[in-house]
Amino acid sequence: MIRKASFFFSFLCLIFFSAIVIFLFTESLPIWKSEGASFFSRKLWYYRNESFGLLAMVFGTVWVSILALGIAAPIGLGTAIYISEYSGGKARLFLKVLVELLAGVPSVVYGLLGVLVLRGWIRQTFSLQSGDTLLTAGILLAIMILPTLVSLSEDALQGVPRRYREASRAMGLTKVQAIIYTLLPSAKTGLISSGLLALGRALGETIAVFLVIGRADNRLPKTLFSLKPLVEAGQTLTSKLGGSEVNLAYGDPLHWGAICGAALVLLSMALVAYIIGELLIFQAPER
Repeated sequence: MIRKASFFFSFLCLIFFSAIVIFLFTESLPIWKSEGASFFSRKLWYYRNESFGLLAMVFGTVWVSILALGIAAPIGLGTAIYISEYSGGKARLFLKVLVELLAGVPSVVYGLLGVLVLRGWIRQTFSLQSGDTLLTAGILLAIMILPTLVSLSEDALQGVPRRYREASRAMGLTKVQAIIYTLLPSAKTGLISSGLLALGRALGETIAVFLVIGRADNRLPKTLFSLKPLVEAGQTLTSKLGGSEVNLAYGDPLHWGAICGAALVLLSMALVAYIIGELLIFQAPER
């Protein structure tokens, strides 16, 4: 009975997900027919002139996500190593529970903290007129995904058999050397997958990013590797979908199709990150 119930609810989740994909695809057909591939390559989004392009928003999404992961990954890995290898007993349990609690804090709370604290700090540090920037959103997102990254990385480190650690110490390696040369390589697949799963969460965060990013639709750097846009207002796919424009778009087939097309692109990006992360976990050798 339990097996059949599990299969039924898993199949139900698959049906719901398929229904979402089909709905977004069918609702976005007007924009695909009107714009085609230029929907991805055009940077301008002016809904009053019925000109829709996702390039600037995809750029903002990628930059904010990479920035968040780049900040959170080393901090998360160091924290996970401490919890797994240096804290023991009740201390490890307390830290683990604390990390899980932080992961459960609503995103709007992080967003309000970003508005009250982080935005002002960015403005003063970089002498800006406004603290609503891609950098602010990236740092805030790094704080938000950090508990998820720590928890998954610690699980990956705990998956390495104890005999690996004991064999390393028996060969004369110090604890730090054992972590660097034995523990981390053995847990590499799990650590990479935890980063990808955290990236998937970063791609889907809406309200916190919406509050601090500035929501400038058409900002793109003059050169691909320019860092100047990081301290300017920008836009991501999630902040676009979380704004009031969704209400304005409903009833206009082309505008609504562009909104649904943006949602479909965002869903695809998050899905790719999750699938790669899960495949890495699935293909990891059993401990």
